[in-house]
Amino acid sequence: MRCLALDIGGTKIASAIVSGNQVTQRQQIHTPQQNVAEAMHQTLAKLLSDYAGQFDYVAVASTGIINKGILTALNPKNLGGLAYFPLKQSLSQHTSKPVYLLNDAQAATYAEYQRQDKKSLQNFAFITVSTGVGGGLILNRQLLTEPNGIAGHIGHTVADPNGPVCGCGRVGCVEAIASGRAIEAVSKQWDDPCDPKEVFARFRKTDEKATALVSRSAKAIANLVADLVIGMDVQQVVIGGSVGLAEGYLPLVKQYLAQMPEIYRCPLEAAQLGQDAGLIGAAAWALTQWHD
Repeated sequence: MRCLALDIGGTKIASAIVSGNQVTQRQQIHTPQQNVAEAMHQTLAKLLSDYAGQFDYVAVASTGIINKGILTALNPKNLGGLAYFPLKQSLSQHTSKPVYLLNDAQAATYAEYQRQDKKSLQNFAFITVSTGVGGGLILNRQLLTEPNGIAGHIGHTVADPNGPVCGCGRVGCVEAIASGRAIEAVSKQWDDPCDPKEVFARFRKTDEKATALVSRSAKAIANLVADLVIGMDVQQVVIGGSVGLAEGYLPLVKQYLAQMPEIYRCPLEAAQLGQDAGLIGAAAWALTQWHD
């Protein structure tokens, strides 16, 4: 079966035909930034007409929360004019084929899970450490998406109750301590301010301030892994995202996890599918929904 897969992010929209986890005819365009709701309707209509006749179903991985076909977010301001956008309705106006939607981190989770030995792996989690911290959960070999689309927003569990206020409005979320945005909030206050990329360059040269900042992030992620293991019996965690995959970061997370009692530990791996994870995961997951 051929899927038209779309991956809608804050700055870019990727589209491709996906069949048997293979990605072809990939395109990438900028996410509309002006008159966004109207422009998004037009963008989706054009994408569906560009690929007309080449797909059997549509699967979308999107930033934010997908709840009953509507795009929203924990912090709707992050979406600008796309808060409460009727995504499913917009797509269904231009195709009679089935349309399936899920959050982009949930889609990446499902894609990475396809690479695992599913016979022996019942409970699995994916954590993306990037501008924010997101993720997805597979319990009893099922991707959690119901009932409100929020499952896997694990970056909004608490890392430090005395920490900074997160963009979601809660105090001390993992995202407010471990994300690229959180790293930058500290590093731009330094006497010699820098961006997260430079923080990591300094960390690799064992600069004291940079090492402390990256370590704070890695420790929060190690604790998040431990929470998933003890709370949900997660057997394996895959870590992705620009921070998660930065050189030297994952070994640090592993180091902190290794210091915990054994019952809190599980194997950690780096994500493998990169920028196509959302497209592949959305297509594979939608196929299971269609056949149910």
